[in-house]
Amino acid sequence: MRQIAALPYRTDGTAIDAPVRVMLVTSRGTGRWVIPKGNVANGTPPHLAAAEEAEEEAGVVGAACPTPIGAYRYRKRRGNGAHLMADVEVFPLAVTSELARWKEQDQRERRWFTLEEAADAVDEPDLSDLIRSFGPSEFNAAARRTNIIAVVAQKSKASQMFAWFQRLLPKTGNFFELFEAHAVTITAAADALSRLFQGNGPTGDHIREIMEREHDADGIIREVLQTVRKTFLTPFDRSAITSLIGAMDDAIDEMQAAAAAVDLYEVDTFEPEMRDIVAIIVDAARLTAEAMPLLRDVAKNGVRLHELTERLVRMEGHADDIHDAGVRRAFKAYGGDAMKFMVAREIYKHLERITDALEDVANEIDGIVIDHA
Repeated sequence: MRQIAALPYRTDGTAIDAPVRVMLVTSRGTGRWVIPKGNVANGTPPHLAAAEEAEEEAGVVGAACPTPIGAYRYRKRRGNGAHLMADVEVFPLAVTSELARWKEQDQRERRWFTLEEAADAVDEPDLSDLIRSFGPSEFNAAARRTNIIAVVAQKSKASQMFAWFQRLLPKTGNFFELFEAHAVTITAAADALSRLFQGNGPTGDHIREIMEREHDADGIIREVLQTVRKTFLTPFDRSAITSLIGAMDDAIDEMQAAAAAVDLYEVDTFEPEMRDIVAIIVDAARLTAEAMPLLRDVAKNGVRLHELTERLVRMEGHADDIHDAGVRRAFKAYGGDAMKFMVAREIYKHLERITDALEDVANEIDGIVIDHA
């Protein structure tokens, strides 16, 4: 049997290490904790079917990423008493709103869990592992290192001497903090882009937020470039630093360009393929934000960084396929209206460039891992 499921998630705050929470619901039969799941409906894309299950079972809506994060197996009891193995593909759902009333609210309980709590609450070992690996917290905790010189100074109580000694040391810059700050702006802009393309609330508010986030990112990249010029010792090669932050900035620049096109042409309805690409962008931004703190110790976190970049590259390929299908469908639908087709094609172009830029981020990270892991 093949089934689909949604993993509804939200982030508590906007910090780079903000904890991720996932929503579980109780099953109707046994009352155990599960994720919203169901059978694949004929003609419905799997990720949209998963989103429908999440809305019906958990009363949450949001952007469902078309690229699954993995799969798990469990035995499903049929009405005739048979227990058959089911393979379940899991699609991340970035929750944007919770419904006050939903279809199965009288049949199920819903609750937000931390990743650790959710992993312990579900019965399926594969699903438990999938949940544990979803968020960045356990990796970020290991990624942040304490400066050994500071530890020695603290233990020896040589704070005044240490302060004098620090002034003599070559400057190493605050590149990691800047990478992480930029990743926060990308994630926030991607969330606003998702709300814009879902049609949640006045479009002007979402467009304005994207513009503001892009301005924040401009300030960060300027500081990175200034710091590169002033710094004697850098954690990576200077070209790697500028290429990485440049690729990140390209992503948010294209988010701004997409929002500007929506504003300029007063677009208020969006094709399903557009929303699917935006859902991929939301999840890709989340993975980018997870990767940044891991760069603090590339040797230790090389395996996880490679896992993240491999997923980012795969998502970009999936986005390319969706882009081509969307442009093809728009050409057929708007063949007699050249202006509508040109507007749709321009929006698709900017969305594709966002995923291309995030793939470039993945490639830059891979280069750093190869050089330093």
